[in-house]
Amino acid sequence: MKEKGRAAYYKMLESVRQGELIQVRRGLYANIDQLSNSMIDIEAIIPGGILCLWSAWSIHQLTTSMPQAYHIAIKRDRKVVTPSFPSIELHHYTASILEIGVSKMVLEGYNIRIYDIERCVCDAIKFRNKIGIDVCSEIIDNYLTRPERNISKLLDYARQLRVGTILENYLQVKL
Repeated sequence: MKEKGRAAYYKMLESVRQGELIQVRRGLYANIDQLSNSMIDIEAIIPGGILCLWSAWSIHQLTTSMPQAYHIAIKRDRKVVTPSFPSIELHHYTASILEIGVSKMVLEGYNIRIYDIERCVCDAIKFRNKIGIDVCSEIIDNYLTRPERNISKLLDYARQLRVGTILENYLQVKL
C-alpha cells in the first residue's frame, strides 16, 4: 500500500473498519473470498512454514479425515505469533529433521512447502499414539495402494526419523 500512496492506505483501513477486509496479521489483510478458499498463503503468514500432519495427509489424499486447522511445521526454537483466523497449529521440529522430505507445490494459486508423501507416512507412524492406530493404518493402507509408491525412500526417511523398525513391522503385516 505504501507504493500506492496514503489515500489507498486510508481506503484500506476504512475497508477493515467496515468489515470488507480482515487483518490476518500485522501488515497482512485479506477479503472474505480469499479466506473462504480451502488453502491460505502459508508463506505470508508463517514464513518458512511447512504444511504437515493432518493438512498434508488431506492434500495427499492419505486420509478421509478433514483437518480442523492448518498444521504447520517450524524450527523448534522459533517463536511465531499466529493469527486468530484461520486456525493454525504449530509443530516444532529440530533443524536436523525439519527439512527431511520437503517439497514445493502450487495449490489453489499459492506456492506452498509441504512434506512429501513418504515423509507424511513416517509422521503418521511417529505420532500413531496421538492420532490413533486406525488413522495410522488408513494412511499406510492408502499409501501402499498407490502405484507411484517408493518403499526404499519411505524406509530411508523412517530410519532418519527413528521409526524404521516400527515401519518394517507394519510393512511385514501389510505386504
